[in-house]
Amino acid sequence: MASITTSSLIKEYPGGVRGVDDMDLTIHDGEFFALLGPSGCGKTTLLRTIAGLEKSTSGSISIGDRDVTNLEPGQRRVAMVFQDYALFPHMSIVDNIAYPLKIQKVARPERQASAEEVGDKLSLQGLMERRPGQLSGGQQQRVALARAVTSRPDVFLFDEPLSNLDARLRLEARTFLKKLQQDLGVTTVFVTHDQAEALALADRIAIMRAGKMQQLGTPREVFQRPANTFVASFVGSTSMNLIKGTVDDGSVTIGRQRIALPAGTADKVSDGQEVTWGARPEYLGLTTEPDSGSISGKVTVSENLGASVLMTVEVPETDHLLQVVVSEDNEPEIGAPVWVTFEPRRTLLFDAEGLRIGD
Repeated sequence: MASITTSSLIKEYPGGVRGVDDMDLTIHDGEFFALLGPSGCGKTTLLRTIAGLEKSTSGSISIGDRDVTNLEPGQRRVAMVFQDYALFPHMSIVDNIAYPLKIQKVARPERQASAEEVGDKLSLQGLMERRPGQLSGGQQQRVALARAVTSRPDVFLFDEPLSNLDARLRLEARTFLKKLQQDLGVTTVFVTHDQAEALALADRIAIMRAGKMQQLGTPREVFQRPANTFVASFVGSTSMNLIKGTVDDGSVTIGRQRIALPAGTADKVSDGQEVTWGARPEYLGLTTEPDSGSISGKVTVSENLGASVLMTVEVPETDHLLQVVVSEDNEPEIGAPVWVTFEPRRTLLFDAEGLRIGD
């Protein structure tokens, strides 16, 4: 078993700054787990602390049934792939891949054979005698993965390994990485600031902010039911619409407009309560015909996304802007009056502290 458990884990730097702040976390055996958050949130610090590259201030770390809190990195049976791949420029590709086995004192013929076998599986045939500088970014990324696989670890730790690739290669590498992890079944922790990568790859995601975990859940859970307004605004290719309003007689008043409360919140709020109404742009619709219960407004911006269009709608007599994703065949003209439609079950409500109201 190679589950990872952190208990009351703290990593504090001089001056009292906490990169990891009292983290209790369990990552299941064989799981593809993503640590997601903005720069400086502590996700890489947590990864490096699990790897043993950073020494924790307090708390404990277990991998499987072993307490590894005070073990050196080489004793933890983990393999780490860095953002810059960290390949040895003077070594051939086969020697780069075989290097972990060299450290383990494996005989040269055996480690060469293992490196060739793993390299073949990762489509590196014909490149094994080259140097890293003779390879493309995508090929170098596969070499770094091959080196990690060759070491036969209990855990893979990935620190933004796709960030140096261009957009097309990132998509290809994402699919490749997911399939590789599924085939190997190795517990994997993947650090990224790219929510699209986390949603596409992970079985579960931990969203971090200022060293603390904001929400832990499946990609569907954190996308559809964010725990607070930070998660709501951070997760998603387009941020969730978050509009301040006031509860009034079973509805939310936004400017001079009244809209239905989200499903399941009516008995959890009171008249006069200040709230934030939230809805994903993908869950909203647009119509040019008056629609009672919808939010009226005017189209101000149109952004082509390819097969769809992101429309920005200005809500009259307020400073609020609503974004709506519509199909390419349903794009109103700039300046056109429109009504933003929604289903109450697809909307959310947050309290004054930014926490989601309801289940």
